[in-house]
Amino acid sequence: MVTDYKKFELFGKTFLQKVDIKPPFEFAFPVAEQACLLYMLKGETKFQFDNEPINIPTNHALLLNCLNSGRQIADSNNSDGEIVIVTFHPDILKKIYERELPSIFQKKDNISNQSSGKINNDFLIQKYIEGLLFYFENPSLVNDEILVLKLKEIILLLSQTQDAEIIQVILSQLFSPTAYTFKQVIEANLFSQTNIDELAQKTNLSLSSFKREFKKIYNDSPASYIKNKRLERAAELLLVSDARITDVAFDCGFNDLANFTKSFHDKYHTPPSDFRLKLNKTDKKR
Repeated sequence: MVTDYKKFELFGKTFLQKVDIKPPFEFAFPVAEQACLLYMLKGETKFQFDNEPINIPTNHALLLNCLNSGRQIADSNNSDGEIVIVTFHPDILKKIYERELPSIFQKKDNISNQSSGKINNDFLIQKYIEGLLFYFENPSLVNDEILVLKLKEIILLLSQTQDAEIIQVILSQLFSPTAYTFKQVIEANLFSQTNIDELAQKTNLSLSSFKREFKKIYNDSPASYIKNKRLERAAELLLVSDARITDVAFDCGFNDLANFTKSFHDKYHTPPSDFRLKLNKTDKKR
């Protein structure tokens, strides 16, 4: 249950909220053209994502594109909690950035449908949230000018966190709401430094749902299919380029040379260096 609720509106729309809760607690997000940053100031909450819960502990945050999420949060333990919510409305963002939206709202060449992301314990975000508490305690000091500054400040801080790339993927959907097919996401990220968990996030599915969908489409497990495709690509690069084996491995999505060498040997029954050498000898004989 909600024991205390405070909010500030900016240009007639909810911008900042502070919610004090006691278990049991549950809040369903509306499907709306906005994004929300949920910060756990106290306690721990649980985000229900595709039938799999994601725990958000104290001093961590969750960024949601509410347009694609349609999920809910609930308490994950028996302790009281405090949540601060910062809401991003596209029309307000366009109003305060008349010339050009910050780069964090602009879509990159990153094919992903990810609509939520957990933001790790970030010192600057924590200090920003703590600074908001002063205004919640002194609402008479708040006006639109201050709220605009606070909106611009959180956008700047989000663009500088270690999770900035994921944040950009989510926030850019407010202005470029392109939905990619499952296969488009897989093929676009096949040779990137992306693991199975991250790939599932990019398809906006839980890991279990991702594996089921992958099996249905490719008739193979994600790990097996992706590894084989990366090894086939590596063999092609060894044939047509003089790139270092380390670079070939990295370009094909392997971040560990020893693992790449072993996997390559298991598939082609020869190390990558010998594979290239044999190909060169064969070409010379011709």
